[in-house]
Amino acid sequence: MNTLKFTDNKQLISQLNSASLPADAVSAIAAIAASETTEIAVISALIQALSHHHPSVSAAAVKVLVKLAPATVEPLISAYYNSRDQGLQAYIIQALAQIGDRTASDLLAEVVGTEVANHCQGNVRRIAARGLGKIGSTTKDAKTIFGVVQKLTWALLTPEDWGLRYAAAVSLQEIATPEAHSALMTAFDREPDQVVRSRIATALEKILL
Repeated sequence: MNTLKFTDNKQLISQLNSASLPADAVSAIAAIAASETTEIAVISALIQALSHHHPSVSAAAVKVLVKLAPATVEPLISAYYNSRDQGLQAYIIQALAQIGDRTASDLLAEVVGTEVANHCQGNVRRIAARGLGKIGSTTKDAKTIFGVVQKLTWALLTPEDWGLRYAAAVSLQEIATPEAHSALMTAFDREPDQVVRSRIATALEKILL
């Protein structure tokens, strides 16, 4: 039985790696999703697919990596640190943010705190902030929640990127601890952007409900 499973997975990897058309690669990824395999070799092939030149392939790979969590979390974190490809790193952050595993909280916090000069990387920071919101609102680990709220408070009060401050406000609303509420109260008095200020007000109303 184990040999058959390995052979099947080997075929799935071969099909994915040999796909010349985006549609073929997406089909191969769909086959992996249907098999629900969590073997390291298959996860590695999916992570490699995140670098595909066609966004539909990368998006399909993200979907399956999220589905196969938590087995994919550590390989994704490792792949992030072992790569200098910003496109690949962006998709990894997208996957980890959707998974919301507390193991990734340090990496997501690191990305939120990274100063960037371009809009695309700014989007990655916002996605990371939303991932922290998911982690902080689902984990029971007090230390993790504390660290997440600290980083989101910084993101709400410090950066010039209004989109990041907006994302931090939404995430703090999800976490809804007294510390998150306090951060939102402080930010409401300081926030210069009307759109973000309005979102902070909404967050405060939701937490009080």
